[in-house]
Amino acid sequence: MINLMLTTCTSDERQAAVANAHDAQELHAGLGADDACISPKFLYDALGSKLFEAICELPEYYPTRTEAAIFERHGAEIARVAGLGTTLIDLGAGNCAKAAKLFPLLQPAQYVAVDISSEFTHDALARLRQRFPQIAMEALGMDFSNRFELPDQVRAERRLFFYPGSSIGNFTPEDAQAFLKRLRAQCGPDGGILIGIDLAKDKATLDAAYDDALGVTAAFNLNILRHVNRLVDADFDIRQWRHHGFYNPARGRIEMHLEARTPQEVHWRGGARRFEAGDCIHTENSYKYQQADAIGLLERSGFEATRVWTDPQRWFAVIHAQAISP
Repeated sequence: MINLMLTTCTSDERQAAVANAHDAQELHAGLGADDACISPKFLYDALGSKLFEAICELPEYYPTRTEAAIFERHGAEIARVAGLGTTLIDLGAGNCAKAAKLFPLLQPAQYVAVDISSEFTHDALARLRQRFPQIAMEALGMDFSNRFELPDQVRAERRLFFYPGSSIGNFTPEDAQAFLKRLRAQCGPDGGILIGIDLAKDKATLDAAYDDALGVTAAFNLNILRHVNRLVDADFDIRQWRHHGFYNPARGRIEMHLEARTPQEVHWRGGARRFEAGDCIHTENSYKYQQADAIGLLERSGFEATRVWTDPQRWFAVIHAQAISP
């Protein structure tokens, strides 16, 4: 008699398999492009997320502390404008620390932490539940950069998307508008967004912020190759690459690249490529906005900016915008 053991995949396992296949396809296309590139979302595996936490503590990296100072100074007013008891949806939540600082002021009815590094975020949320047992919490591991649809367990009422840290700058302005329109579609009639946007400033300040003296940003950028090695069985030798981060004033953006130190051939599942010394892989952009341009971007995406808060130097802006009825 032959015993057959039937195995079934859970919904989460099927979704993970689809995501892994999509990631492999995206990496293959990027590495094989005329100008090789890797999406910045792959910077954020578990180690990458911890390295970014370290970056946020660096003296050169002004965005985190400048944004935090805005929330500290204007938090009560931000809460009055945004409203209490919202469904707070934290995009790119990471360790959830930024949102958690606002819990006493915003008093959300539900907190939804969304991040591509699901393990890192689940661990953070487990700690938060002990501190704030009165808030319903959900962790969603997803890549929200291309498609975005919230599951049924997320309350439909008074959705407030929280997108701090100027992560919107990782998109081109055209892609940023498309992304914000997707958020608008998920807002419902009474939703909105609370977003941090880095403002344009001098090149020296920007260059230092993305190429720090300790080399933490370099480690963060190089770690993407380690992540790619794991995802698609690639054989990048990280020692043969160097970090290059700088502000490109002609395009109004920070660019991060990895530059080959030596000629080399790299293989990955389903592909290979030869890199000469000096060849680069583009890993991230971070666009810097004028305040008026940031407001215009939100308005073109279906939001109406209700209030803007900035620091005294006007280096950074926090904007609350209400979804406009279609």
